[in-house]
Amino acid sequence: MGRENGSKLNQLLANWPAHAIFTCSWLFGEGFGYDLLAKYRNSGWLKPIGHGAVARAGDHVDWTGGLYALQIQLKLPIYVGGKSALLLKGLAHFIPHGKGWELTLYAPPKTKLPTWFRNYDWEPKVRLVTSHLFAIELNTGFSTQEQGAFSFQISAPERAILEFLLLVPQEESFEEAKLLMEGLTTLRPKLVQELLEACRSVKVKRLFLFLAEECNHSWMKKIDAAKLKLGRGKRVIQKDGIFNMKYGITVPKVIT
Repeated sequence: MGRENGSKLNQLLANWPAHAIFTCSWLFGEGFGYDLLAKYRNSGWLKPIGHGAVARAGDHVDWTGGLYALQIQLKLPIYVGGKSALLLKGLAHFIPHGKGWELTLYAPPKTKLPTWFRNYDWEPKVRLVTSHLFAIELNTGFSTQEQGAFSFQISAPERAILEFLLLVPQEESFEEAKLLMEGLTTLRPKLVQELLEACRSVKVKRLFLFLAEECNHSWMKKIDAAKLKLGRGKRVIQKDGIFNMKYGITVPKVIT
């Protein structure tokens, strides 16, 4: 390897966060051509992560390093949300380990995961949820999760619970929604209000208000439900349940 290429490699490795993944397209834009990256791989400095991304040889990487590449290098609007965000914040009822849990990522409609990320064997199973949950691409309700030498964006608890309720009851259980809501004792009412007003799902808004009242959270006293568009007609969360007249939803009998 020539001196110039060796110098570029040294600079690259010196600025490479531990456990991070770099995309080939980003490296191309930084002046590392296809042939040069192939030399680095063949020389044992880099290892491929599927087709389109690389990591430092000998470095352990996981989904967090991949998400870092999606958000920081590819600028994709993909983030950890729903129950996964609550888990990372310590607000769920179990801590996942190994391959026995599912990582839920959220993104606007038509967003797709790159092939290298989608096909890589991460420890958790990865699910991508795309939706127009909010009336606009609301750039609020997020927080930063530190991961050693880098960080990535996840939903704040106020946004995460709404994202979780979007999947009830088709993909997530109503019982777990109640358990998650019970732990959300310190939500910020101003942010909750903002997110509820921007939320497009009548079901999500009604279900959120119902569960929050069931849990008797003190922050609910500061929520102005009169400003929320709760729609008309009934919403059935579970057939043969109990109808809640205030919010027009049918819920499981064991919850009330």
